[in-house]
Amino acid sequence: MLLEMNNITKRFGAVKALNDVSLQLEAGEVMSLCGENGSGKSTLMKILCGLYPHGDFEGQIHFSGDEIQAQTIRDTERKGIVIIHQELALVRQLTVMENIFLGAELSRFGMVDDETMTLRCQQLLARVGLNVSPATRVGELGLGQQQLVEIARALNKQVRLLILDEPTSSLTEQETEVLLGIIRNLREHGIACIYISHKLNEVKAISDVICVIRDGQHIATRPAAGLSEDDIITMMVGRELTALYPHAPHQIGEEILKVENLTAWHPVNRHIRRVNRVSFTLRRGEILGIAGLVGAGRTETVQCLFGVWPGCWQGDIWINGRQVNITDCRAAIAHGIAMVPEDRKKDGIVPLMAVGKNITLAALDQFSHRLSTLDEAQEQQAINEAISRLRVKTSSSELPIGRLSGGNQQKAILAKCLLLNPQILILDEPTRGIDVGARQEIYLLINALVQQGIAVIVISSELPEVLGLSDRILVMHEGQIKADLINDNLTQEQVMEAALRSEHYA
Repeated sequence: MLLEMNNITKRFGAVKALNDVSLQLEAGEVMSLCGENGSGKSTLMKILCGLYPHGDFEGQIHFSGDEIQAQTIRDTERKGIVIIHQELALVRQLTVMENIFLGAELSRFGMVDDETMTLRCQQLLARVGLNVSPATRVGELGLGQQQLVEIARALNKQVRLLILDEPTSSLTEQETEVLLGIIRNLREHGIACIYISHKLNEVKAISDVICVIRDGQHIATRPAAGLSEDDIITMMVGRELTALYPHAPHQIGEEILKVENLTAWHPVNRHIRRVNRVSFTLRRGEILGIAGLVGAGRTETVQCLFGVWPGCWQGDIWINGRQVNITDCRAAIAHGIAMVPEDRKKDGIVPLMAVGKNITLAALDQFSHRLSTLDEAQEQQAINEAISRLRVKTSSSELPIGRLSGGNQQKAILAKCLLLNPQILILDEPTRGIDVGARQEIYLLINALVQQGIAVIVISSELPEVLGLSDRILVMHEGQIKADLINDNLTQEQVMEAALRSEHYA
């Protein structure tokens, strides 16, 4: 047995994050660790990696027959346990080689041995199938390529157990297939893997066994071959999800938004159009999905609508029949537009600020009265109501939001948007990196909002999500709208065909 974690219990004050959790893993075995956001998966992996030192938790860890009493992550890396986090820990300004050997530089005669490191780097890159120069700066690589650099760095540390936390949340389907192929290759060489993902199709495709944790407790570990996706979901949430995409009846009203000839240029290269003469409308109570391949111009379009596109753009926007000028996000909010951004870590939260303060950050004027003083009691009441309404799991509204799970951070961002009482809500990849239970809660919320007459724009790279939620779908490709489709039993094939058509829709 390569790894044994026995009776692991971890407390944060009075909150028991893990309760008597045990798991085992063989060499060359791939285990998927599944559970809702906040279930304890990340806490368990931080214990395994030494981020929570020995003595900070109860229980024992044995690796290759020896008990581990790690005090830092360096102790576990020396044993061959390496974790790759969802937010990659690379230095963008350094080269690929410098990142791979960062903290483990080779020397010769007291000098850094660049020649040996370059040769070793080329071998590692070849092993992960990445055809770039060791001298390439990491910031010039795509996310998929950066993920491969992380794996190459893990191999350089003589990895025996590789932990991947949501490794494909920002990857294309092609990049995901490359990554899964590398994991299979590592398995053939006896390297074990713990794979954390909310994408159950990947979990089924790559796993030998599946371990489910719920509310800090080990629910079951079973062979992947004997489980369906529905079985995994039921174990994760403790109930069956009979309808993941709810279809509550809602009235679609009059036109609330009209966009004409929206064009946006690349922030650096003004010759490149990221959005090219896009025109569309949106009605009250309508869920408008925007589909398309990566780079189609979906995010750039809504960033212009919310006034946050970093480059130049132009176009005509009408809200409620009146032409408006949106120069920044304050102007967008004033016109009744709120947006949940694609990158919640970068654009959606202030990680060190309290959960409650993040929720009210964009709406402080609602709680400011005479002499611009803040009514803290009224603000706290709004925070408590928002946390309760969106079921944000947090031990306190004073807890830094960066310590919440991804799903609960997303709920807090939604709470911030709803506090603005928007007419139009833009959701850019609203469920990326979020478990199925939290997804359904967000879907139910979207349906409740459109029943109130709020218009919703949803961008998602997952076609089943766009099809499951939307009343109408805009299909984009290379900055243009290729089709405007009523979602009357549309199929994924029809949407993809529209995305790849060369001609513009009539």
